[in-house]
Amino acid sequence: MSKNIKAIRGMHDILPQDSGYWQYFERSVERILGSYGYREIRMPLLESTALFKRSIGEVTDIVEKEMYSFADRNGDSLTLRPEGTASCVRAGIEHGLLYNQTPRLWYQGPMFRHERPQKGRYRQFYQMGVEAFGMPGPDIDIELILLSRRIWQEVGIKGLTLEINSLGSADERHRYRDELLDYLSAHKEHLDEDSLRRLHTNPLRILDSKNPAMQDMLEQAPRLQDSLGEESRQHFERICQALDEAGIDYRLNSRLVRGLDYYNYTVFEWVTSRLGAQATVCAGGRFDGLVEQLGGRATPAVGFALGMERVLELLREDNPSCGDAKIDVFVVVLGQRALEQAAVLLEPLRAALPDQVIQMHCGAGSFKSQFKKADKSGARWAIILADDELDQARFGLKNLRQKAAQESLTMTELLQRIKNS
Repeated sequence: MSKNIKAIRGMHDILPQDSGYWQYFERSVERILGSYGYREIRMPLLESTALFKRSIGEVTDIVEKEMYSFADRNGDSLTLRPEGTASCVRAGIEHGLLYNQTPRLWYQGPMFRHERPQKGRYRQFYQMGVEAFGMPGPDIDIELILLSRRIWQEVGIKGLTLEINSLGSADERHRYRDELLDYLSAHKEHLDEDSLRRLHTNPLRILDSKNPAMQDMLEQAPRLQDSLGEESRQHFERICQALDEAGIDYRLNSRLVRGLDYYNYTVFEWVTSRLGAQATVCAGGRFDGLVEQLGGRATPAVGFALGMERVLELLREDNPSCGDAKIDVFVVVLGQRALEQAAVLLEPLRAALPDQVIQMHCGAGSFKSQFKKADKSGARWAIILADDELDQARFGLKNLRQKAAQESLTMTELLQRIKNS
């Protein structure tokens, strides 16, 4: 048996060389969401298993095969959250956030599903979700799609394609389900094992199949759009009109149904061809029936979630410098007294330059070796704390990116030089 304990399969570490990308993206999205009036909500990782059975659907793959569920010491069945929408709705109902209000909320954090690990898909994965409640019209659907587009624009991710569809009302979706079931049952000989298992539990998911042998048959299947009523058509047409006006290219995908039972009306996905089988980067839609389904009053709702790992894969390619660790000032320490006093002496400097990253050399080292570290760090400035200048309360300052002589400055002069640079 190996003495080394490793991470559980499908659970991954985010290492220091990667965390800069995560921090850049999280800060950027938090700023964008705040500018649209969305506020953060934080939910627990553990929820009652019943929450997900009731919201996602007991006959979905997530509930049947992928959830991490267990009985606690009191015998209650608990589940590590596999997605965030149900938890967000539960919190909204429990704390009265949805009654006679129109909250715009966002959240982020780890989710858990027992899937086969592969590139862009882990058993512990991170999602950022955005949800808006109490607004039934297409205007909020439009806002969310435009908001998601703004995220890609501002962080520098390129080449995503928007796919969009309408599932209609719950009644229209149910009627279509029956029509689709009749068609698929008449073509059972073309269905693979996975589709046969879904035939009587979740037949709409069969439309998502990527099996090449089934594509011709699925192309001939009844189209959900043909089951839509006038209200559903108008809702969807207004969204498409707004996307045209905003200059967003999109593809109508009649087979886009989303994997969760609670969706209705608008569904959309941002997809890419750069991540192999994991094409979907961001997905969402309208879920008007979920609040009532979980015990609240009937409340229209719409939202989306993006997969952080997949987004970060694209971000590394399209904006590689955004994750670089940044050091502004490197502090060279020469002499025993300087070494003993350096950390305390630098505190006023850190307080006066809160936006600067100031890294101090710790431990022994020659002047030459420390300057090599300073240059390698990428810092613009090197501050030199040396025994022979401490008594005069002066500091050395060297611009590492220009050919200029080292200067001897007071703390006030040093601060002004760095601030004005």
